[in-house]
Amino acid sequence: MNCLSFIIALSFHNVLKIITLELQVVLLAMVPVIELRGAIPYGVALGLKPLEAGIFSYLGSIIPAFIILYYIEKIFSFLQKSKFLNKVIHKINENSLAKSHRVKKYGLWGLFLFVAIPLPGTGVWTGSLIAVLLRLVKRDALVSIILGNLVAGLIILSISYSIFN
Repeated sequence: MNCLSFIIALSFHNVLKIITLELQVVLLAMVPVIELRGAIPYGVALGLKPLEAGIFSYLGSIIPAFIILYYIEKIFSFLQKSKFLNKVIHKINENSLAKSHRVKKYGLWGLFLFVAIPLPGTGVWTGSLIAVLLRLVKRDALVSIILGNLVAGLIILSISYSIFN
């Protein structure tokens, strides 16, 4: 987790003290860059059992996949009417495509591996956007992303469990 992610997570915790820890973990896992890679350790550090933190993080982190796969083209199309946002969206698409070489080469298996390896910039958000940009079949891409995210979650969960025990 980089410095910006840590600051967001810390701010997130202070602002959202009025909601349950479980809901905080779900919402934090929905945030790009943080996803379940940051939400699992966050939940465990604040007292959730590792399995609970893993489940809530996983559930929160897959929600963006549905939104991105099925609605991002419409959202981007609407936002691109602004010159500034058009440039931002173009940059987001460029950055995502720059990371897509394995997905181009291996298809759905490449997408699965891309999401499953818990490195910065390889999560559900980027994987879902790559799937859209490469015009992969949405349903199949969603399965690859969900399964890859499960593997990433298990890796992070095992690391968090060993650190906090």
